[in-house]
Amino acid sequence: MAFPKQVRLVEMSPRDGLQNEPGPVIATDIKTGLIDRLADCGLSHIEAASFVSPKWVPQMGDAAEVMAGITRKTGVQYSALTPNLKGFENALAANVDEVAVFGAASESFTRKNINCTIVESLERFGPVLEAARKNNIPVRGYVSTVLGCPYEGDIAPAQVASVAKALYEMGCYEISLGDTIGVGTPLKAKRMLEAVAAHVPMERLAAHFHDTYGQALANLYAVLEEGVSVIDASVAGLGGCPYAKGASGNVATEDVLYLLNGLGIETGVDLDKLVATGDWICGQLNRHNGSKVGQAMGGSC
Repeated sequence: MAFPKQVRLVEMSPRDGLQNEPGPVIATDIKTGLIDRLADCGLSHIEAASFVSPKWVPQMGDAAEVMAGITRKTGVQYSALTPNLKGFENALAANVDEVAVFGAASESFTRKNINCTIVESLERFGPVLEAARKNNIPVRGYVSTVLGCPYEGDIAPAQVASVAKALYEMGCYEISLGDTIGVGTPLKAKRMLEAVAAHVPMERLAAHFHDTYGQALANLYAVLEEGVSVIDASVAGLGGCPYAKGASGNVATEDVLYLLNGLGIETGVDLDKLVATGDWICGQLNRHNGSKVGQAMGGSC
């Protein structure tokens, strides 16, 4: 297949990028500053917060304050992760544009992560989907461990397809397929996508690849060839999976954008502004910039 003419980048750094950041809780104004800068880069879909218990994810404890503090830009979708009905109700009160639920394709990962089976985890999303329908809030579904699990190793493409199909049939308008520990390779990514696309339309699928083994861009190129036109990424490569040895985080938005620009694929995102944003947040966090493009074009972080 030909590459898509346009790709929608879903920016994950304010949520997936910061939720596991070590050290003190990041100041709310840094989070809102990051989100506003990302919107000014031309990104139209930003996952801004996670409405989870601060006991489990302290960095996301100020989700309501973050949503209240951002300068909302017309045409930008500000979304939040909501693992349960309480989280959804809090997100609704904070005027989010969209919510997301988070499942996994690995039975072992699901049991160790949230102490239930895959089927039970999907059942828990029912009240969230029902409440979202009543309030006309779109729901995005995540499937993690689609190309490998820290406990089970390889995951069968049919298992990924089963979970993705369930989320789609429950009412999730889009399914994001996550290589949580970054072990995938291009052929595995294509085979997984082929299995899922037999049950969920390609235009309803997104790629969420981590770069632990340096394969994320190659994997994205592979699924772009198959017709995927939505990519999750995180500026400066912020984030990571605590279950993955040597995890280097999400694929960097700057690196993805550089690839897409080189392929002549439209995104509406300004690379120079994005590099400056990645450099800024790394300075605020006093951390290394995980983007190769950011290192080449940006400052000294």
